[in-house]
This record gives sequence, C-alpha cells and structure tokens, in this order.
Amino acid sequence: MSPRAPVDPLDTLDSEVVACRACPRLVAWREEVAATKRAAFRDQIYWGRPVPGFGDRRARLLIVGLAPAAHGANRTGRMFTGDRSGDWLYAALFRTGFANQPTSVDAGDGLVLRDAYITASVRCAPPANQPTPSERDNCRPFLERELALLTEVKVIVALGRFGHDSVCSVLGLRPRPPFAHGSEAGLGDGRVLMGCYHPSQQNTFTGKLTEPMTDAVFSRALELFG
Repeated sequence: MSPRAPVDPLDTLDSEVVACRACPRLVAWREEVAATKRAAFRDQIYWGRPVPGFGDRRARLLIVGLAPAAHGANRTGRMFTGDRSGDWLYAALFRTGFANQPTSVDAGDGLVLRDAYITASVRCAPPANQPTPSERDNCRPFLERELALLTEVKVIVALGRFGHDSVCSVLGLRPRPPFAHGSEAGLGDGRVLMGCYHPSQQNTFTGKLTEPMTDAVFSRALELFG
C-alpha cells in the first residue's frame, strides 16, 4: 500500500470553514439568499455556504476583507468573485501584477493570484453587509489559523475599518494602530499592516476610492517586500 499524501493544513481549515454553522442568523440568511436568488442569476446554483480563503499559499501579500457578498461570493463560492467590489479589486491586482487577469466572474474562470491570498473577517454573507460582534468573534479562529499557516506573508492589507480591526484583534495589537487609506503599521516581526478603503460601491461610485488610490496600496506592498 502506498503511503498517504500528507494533509495540507490549509485544506483542512478550508473544509472546516465550509462546514461551519456556528452563527444561526448567518446560516439562515446565506441559505435564504441561495434559495430565492437574484433575478439575474435565477438559473445558477448558489454556493450558499461559508467561503474559504483563496490564492497563492506562499503569498507575501494577504488581503483581508469584511465578508462575502450575498450575490457575489455567496453565489460563486470564491472570495470577491461575481460582484462589483471584486471587479474593482481584481482589476487592481492585475494592474499591479498580483493576478493573471483583471476579471472575476466565477470560480472556474481561470483567475490565478500571484503572491497574494484573499480572505475575510467573516466567512458568511451577512444581512446588509453588517456582521454582529459575536459573528465576527465566531469567525476569528479561522483568521488566526490562516495568519499562522501563511508563513510567507510580509504585508497584510485590510480592506476597510472592519477588516483592519479584525486583524488588530487577532494579532493582539495594543494600542491599535489607526486605520486610514494607505496607513502602515509595523508588527514587530517584519510584517506590515496596511489600510485600504474597501472597494464597495459606496466608496468607488462616490470617488472616495479611486483606481490610482487602490493601485498605490498594492504597489506599496511590493516595495515593502524588500
């Protein structure tokens, strides 16, 4: 009998994420959305489960978002895939060399991340994009384990204040460094935490976040790799 291949700890973590039912409100919402669907996607089968992280497992860049979008990652099963926030994010990653293509339509569209890994503070789509503190805390161990397993990470880019606060909490940063677009905080171990406005339509449609602003964050990450 040939020896079994070793189990990848990230694969184990992803399986646990997908199977999680710790938050009754989020379970009910994600499944309701998956059943009722949006009219434009009525012929599609929604993922309707927690969404695991995605990307290069030897990445030096870790991107931490808020949570899956109801008709984005909750539909496609891949972080920031199938919604306008993802369109904005992956286009920026393509322009700065972290992705092989600028679009993100579905999990089988050929998108490959280079030296980057994407995850979120909360793994289920929350109503109104607003997780509760207890829901965030239930997901915290997943982010803790990702940060421990992604050993090559040099720069963590937090998308929005929620993601920034989640990373600060997981890392036990006291006092917490202030969040701002383009902010940088050394973590004392060679890693750097950066802030970036979330690529939500609220920010991109109003001009609070522009393409040059987004590109500047990821270009700076490249500089910080050394």
